[in-house]
Amino acid sequence: MRTSYAEKPCLSRVKIVDRESEGLVRVQMPLPMAGLMVDLQGELQALVWETGKVLMQAIMESEVERMAGQRYAHIPERKAGRAGHARGWVFYSGRKVPLSRPRVRDDTGEVGLSSVAAFQTDGPIQRAVAGKVISGVKMRRYEQCLDDVCEGYGIKKSSVSRHWVEASARKVRELMERELDGLKLVAIVIDGIRFREVLVIVALGVDWRGYKHVLGLYPGATENATTCQMLLDDMIGRGLNPKCRYLFIIDGSKALRQAIRSTFGEDAVVQRCQVHKKRNVKDHLEKTYHRVLSQRLSAAYGMADYADAKAGLDKTIRWLEEISPSAAESLREGLEETLTLHRLEVPYLLRLSLSSTNLIESCFSTTRERSASVKRWRGQDQVMRWAGSVLMDAEAQFKRVRGYVGMSQLMAKLGIEVVETQEAVA
Repeated sequence: MRTSYAEKPCLSRVKIVDRESEGLVRVQMPLPMAGLMVDLQGELQALVWETGKVLMQAIMESEVERMAGQRYAHIPERKAGRAGHARGWVFYSGRKVPLSRPRVRDDTGEVGLSSVAAFQTDGPIQRAVAGKVISGVKMRRYEQCLDDVCEGYGIKKSSVSRHWVEASARKVRELMERELDGLKLVAIVIDGIRFREVLVIVALGVDWRGYKHVLGLYPGATENATTCQMLLDDMIGRGLNPKCRYLFIIDGSKALRQAIRSTFGEDAVVQRCQVHKKRNVKDHLEKTYHRVLSQRLSAAYGMADYADAKAGLDKTIRWLEEISPSAAESLREGLEETLTLHRLEVPYLLRLSLSSTNLIESCFSTTRERSASVKRWRGQDQVMRWAGSVLMDAEAQFKRVRGYVGMSQLMAKLGIEVVETQEAVA
């Protein structure tokens, strides 16, 4: 038999401790937890809303009391008085919900409450909308995806779109204004992702401790030298040192390689993506040879020693010349750049992480997935907002690269001063 509320202590008072001298208002709310747990049957979200509603009403009433004094108290010098309540609303969990608000009047008319204005600010709703849209919720379905914890007015598509534009534009500004001089970068991965007619070139940095950072992005129609150069110039303007010897990881784009060498010198260290190289060679072969080619190239690139890896690739080139001369030429082109990490004698696990552009491809996969609901791209501005917002969101989930303990060895080979190596491996 379930115990009734009458047999249980039910604390419904809201105690407000006003510490105006410290600018703080502390609200104590003892709740009938046993009864709530029985009747609500685990509906935690509804409980959170009811608790939040009590808290917001208590804060508003506390402000009214500071302005008009305690209810029914005789205060001759009172300058403002209570004027009942009115229908109002607040932002809660990404939607507008109705909530009765107290009113205060003085000689000039109704006085606005700062607490009401705070609860009606656009900040929380922008964050809620941005989070849901980035997660793949379509604008037209946003109302359906809101939790029906309480009766609310909902948010129309136009409002969601406006909040998303503001939130995403702010994220892109944060990314494009980020200072880079304090990151202590060792490797920089550069690759492009296409949104219909717009190509966005993205740079991802790996610092001396193995952490990844989105460094910047730049839009263009193609991956040409001008677009790549603009991205590099933008990063240099925000603190990237052009005199430092970084490891650049690229997909083999000639325009990108040209921009890197014109900015960082002819001796710039470039690692050609081994995954892209395998894919390019396969394009010249019939499918019947793809499996054997993958096995040969994986075995060669898996060698620990540069000489052994080079010998394995040369042997594969001779095999390809009998099958497809164009495939052999494709493998021969830029072959030395695919073995840069072997020549630098980078430890195996770190070499696996830095031998391809997969570090940034995972971000691109997330970007494609979350922007799949967009059916029409309206220019570079929209593309930049989407790409920047998703990349910033993905950055919060980044982990260290595999084999980061070998970063000190890579830094030594590049001529970068090795500092605080104990912290790097901690």
